[in-house]
Amino acid sequence: MHPNPVFHDADSTKNLGFARERGFGVLAANGPDGPMLSHVPFLLSENGQLAELHLLRSNPIVRALKEPLPVKIAVSGADSYVSPDWYGVVDQVPTWNYVAVHLTGMLERRPQDELHDLLDRQSAMYEDRLLPKTPWKTAKMTPDVMEKMMRMIVPCRMRVTGVDGTWKLGQNKPAEVRQAAADHVAAYGFGSETAIVAALMMGAGKAD
Repeated sequence: MHPNPVFHDADSTKNLGFARERGFGVLAANGPDGPMLSHVPFLLSENGQLAELHLLRSNPIVRALKEPLPVKIAVSGADSYVSPDWYGVVDQVPTWNYVAVHLTGMLERRPQDELHDLLDRQSAMYEDRLLPKTPWKTAKMTPDVMEKMMRMIVPCRMRVTGVDGTWKLGQNKPAEVRQAAADHVAAYGFGSETAIVAALMMGAGKAD
């Protein structure tokens, strides 16, 4: 996370809400040969204490789950490069604005008979975002194909013990300077989801 505390002004509710809405991140754990990473969709409970996910049985993280394992899930949001020319004031440097939330906790492997329910709940959450499309359900799968697929993956659960978020959106700049940069971010479209970054920048630091 960014070390400047001004970019850590979001409370746990906002950080958890962001992570829950995104529902996708990079799971990281230490391994005998170095860091182990896996990109995973996950379900975050309403109270933010549990993150549920599944992994391929062949994933090195699964092989390390003989007992609960300390892990992090890094959840990234919108981001964009910001040119120093866009601030309209002198002595600025290039930077990158972004939103990211880190969930810290202990990951454990769950009993295999919990997998089907997990898959149903995961697909239901994502399919609900596509309404009025008729939601896809696991019941549409041919039973033997579904069973074969389920043998390849395992359910896991992370007990969340910490949450931290970086909302680096120019809060350390005067409002008019941040607004000028946000206008250029929106206009140039450098990076991913820059319209979202621009909107977040315009809304950041409203108290200043």
